[in-house]
Amino acid sequence: MHAYRDADADLSLIRGRKVAVVGYGNQGRAQALNLRDSGVSVTIALREDSPRRGKARDDGFDVMTAAEAAEAADLVVMLAEDEGHASLHAEAIAPNLRQGGALVFAHGLSIRFGLIDPRPDLDVLLVAPKGPGTALRSEYEAGRGLIALFAVHQDATGGAEALALSYGAAIGSGRAGMLATSFAEECEADLFNEQAVLWGAIPELIHAGFETLVEAGFSPEIAYFECLTEVKLLADLIAERGIAGMREAISNTAEFGALEGGARIVTPETRAEMRRILAEVRSGSFTKKLIADAEAGYPRLSASRGEAAAHPIEAVRRRLLDLGGGT
Repeated sequence: MHAYRDADADLSLIRGRKVAVVGYGNQGRAQALNLRDSGVSVTIALREDSPRRGKARDDGFDVMTAAEAAEAADLVVMLAEDEGHASLHAEAIAPNLRQGGALVFAHGLSIRFGLIDPRPDLDVLLVAPKGPGTALRSEYEAGRGLIALFAVHQDATGGAEALALSYGAAIGSGRAGMLATSFAEECEADLFNEQAVLWGAIPELIHAGFETLVEAGFSPEIAYFECLTEVKLLADLIAERGIAGMREAISNTAEFGALEGGARIVTPETRAEMRRILAEVRSGSFTKKLIADAEAGYPRLSASRGEAAAHPIEAVRRRLLDLGGGT
């Protein structure tokens, strides 16, 4: 797979645009700051009652409603919550963004599952940094960048790919590499990963391991260190060396334990469940559930957040932080 870098991008393309960043959360703030530091004109679009308006103003940005920002811009970056894209686009963006403008997304969900049907005169782009906004910003400030995926859904002007590369370079990803994909591939792989590997499976494994040790009479603090603290060591080793290299860096005892235990946890049934999760992602079933929860006021998400906050592992974390030994 070819990696596009700064040398492949023309920064003058994005510098010649008036950019409206919709949303000022993790990605919105980082991308807006990086764009501005790369010489791009940026306005922030937020609801009039958004608590993030003050932060955006403190950072030196002009803040408008989405409709006002879209009317003043020729490129709109959709960095608000995915489940809110449909109404935002219909009510504020589509009626106001000028002819021949561009829509940029950091995630393919709204296009892949038809939450948004862009006007045919618009370039529609994906630029998806592979990491959180905090890392995108800190890497940029350090003179580095995060790898990003990019794609073109709609090339109305004939220059959509060049504009995507220009945007990616402006947020710092040209320093690390920009890889071509499609909206569908990025979206489906990302949704699968969120559920079946990172944000779904790993925290559940940590909880289950912690509970197993505590139920067997181990102290909660020891269970915490064994099942949670060392996850960072694992992630750092894999990031630095790969999985095979990680195994070379650990003790023979740990490596043999991995050999004995790993396949008993990730069983053929686990893999079958992963395939079912991927099928649900591709069918749109997951997206329908997400939208339904949002429209109902997030009862499932709210309940899940409450359960996570009430789990005994969080009390252990607070105790260890007080002792200066937590992470």
